Amino acid sequence: MSETPRLGAAILDWAGTVVDHGSRAPMGAFVRAFGEFGVAITIADARGPMGMAKLDHIRAVAAVPGVAAAWRARHGRDFNEADAQAIFAVFEPMNIAAVREHADMIPGAVAAIDALRARGLRIAATTGYTRPILEEVVPLAAAAGYAPEFTLCAGDLPAGRPSPLMMWHAMARLGVWPAYRVVKVDDTAPGIGEGVAAGTWTIGIALAGNTLGLSAEELAALAPAARNAARLDAAAMFAAAGADLVIDSIAELPQAVARIDALLAAGARPMSRISP
Repeated sequence: MSETPRLGAAILDWAGTVVDHGSRAPMGAFVRAFGEFGVAITIADARGPMGMAKLDHIRAVAAVPGVAAAWRARHGRDFNEADAQAIFAVFEPMNIAAVREHADMIPGAVAAIDALRARGLRIAATTGYTRPILEEVVPLAAAAGYAPEFTLCAGDLPAGRPSPLMMWHAMARLGVWPAYRVVKVDDTAPGIGEGVAAGTWTIGIALAGNTLGLSAEELAALAPAARNAARLDAAAMFAAAGADLVIDSIAELPQAVARIDALLAAGARPMSRISP
């Protein structure tokens, strides 16, 4: 008689999922980097493509009609690839500096990840961060009690999110398969997209990450009605991205993983579009 399938690995995002409540470090760096070139972008512009590789993110922001128009007005021509590379060269050191200020663990993250390991899950990570940015975060997280087995950065492979390449590479390196024995946890649509493309389970982070963009203190002070409205908006966004489950923060991850294990035991597989 075959063994009941269970999750064997969780592949976690970094900013907005495990560290940096509200994913504030990269957002601010994007705003400042475009500002260095005389173009003001909004917080919504900066957050829109969050989760993508950072160079891809810059290209996506520059393609926003209002940003593209502002660039033409300031520079007298359309945005081009050389501009993307120039902004990236300014952005990366800004983000490196910013992560040092926003590397606190999200409340409940360490306990949640320890609980997953106690269930037998392997823990790895993927990120839209470049390797130099990640290298600033890793020792700070380790000192706080979190160290995934490894992290894959978008630049490590030919394509980043929402392609499945980082996920497939991680699964091969962990030796965990089929894909339905893996769950991807992320606070962005591109991060959910990489899990969907790879065929894994996916869990979206509704309130602690990029979607709402608030610090832990700001979220705690939010009125219940506003919190519920934000949760519904995030759930709709993640449902459109293909998420199987949506939780408020990583603190709720052990319960979500237990639910997925129950679904697996009942014969369910990812992409079944179970309700949040």
